[in-house]
Amino acid sequence: MFAQTARAAGFLLLFLLLTALTQVGGLVLLGWLPLRRVVNARMPDGLLKKFVGPLSFLVLYLAVTLLLVPPLARRLGRVPLPVRGTAHVAPLTVWTCLLNRHYVKPGLRESLYDAARQLHAAFPGTRVAYLDANFPFLDGFPLWPHLSHHDGNKLDLAFCYRDARTGEPSGLAPSPIGYGVYEGPAPGEPDTPRDCAARGYWQYGLLGSLVPGGKKGTVRFDPERTRRLIGLLVAQPGVQKLFIEPHLKARLRLRSGKIRFHGCGAVRHDDHIHVQR
Repeated sequence: MFAQTARAAGFLLLFLLLTALTQVGGLVLLGWLPLRRVVNARMPDGLLKKFVGPLSFLVLYLAVTLLLVPPLARRLGRVPLPVRGTAHVAPLTVWTCLLNRHYVKPGLRESLYDAARQLHAAFPGTRVAYLDANFPFLDGFPLWPHLSHHDGNKLDLAFCYRDARTGEPSGLAPSPIGYGVYEGPAPGEPDTPRDCAARGYWQYGLLGSLVPGGKKGTVRFDPERTRRLIGLLVAQPGVQKLFIEPHLKARLRLRSGKIRFHGCGAVRHDDHIHVQR
């Protein structure tokens, strides 16, 4: 009895984890159960049998993610951002796409594409790297750990960087996921991270202590292209708000009223740009 309860609890935990991370992974897990029973019944016991079960789940998950989810999401009002570089836009990491975190409403995608085309025209070779967007389905379904990426109208973008050695535009960021390696305040600039921490908002800079910054020495922040990208985004009629840390707004001399402070209840925004319609 205890063993059955433990297995049921483990399955429930896995279902919840896959749902929280990918939205559809829990449902794929349920659909995989009959396939697992077939595998268990037809394959002889051994090492191969232990690998075939999990491998069949991965194949099923990839098939659903790549073939079924995109057309269904389109019918329900959300579209995927490109997995490969398209319209001068690409994911910083392909894991964003494999976890179904790259869906937006069509209007936001067109605003991004238009800004990216103009940025590429001004700085040939530049591609805009996106981070988290939204899940493919259901307004209100949370995209952990974000507070607001739940309606198809929110999108995070990486800053523009250059190769520290050659000075050429780089598709990399100092953080492997795009978050958590900050372009912090310089002396004399507003220090919102310090102020928020002093007010007890412990989560504000938490990612900085969790995310490795292994590429910090290989790329450097590009203020010119980042400033141009932000200017092109806020010029889009459909873009309503853009969040960035106050010290970067001051440093980059950004004047638009669409550029706002996100509040101490969120997390630092000197590692990415938050755009929303």
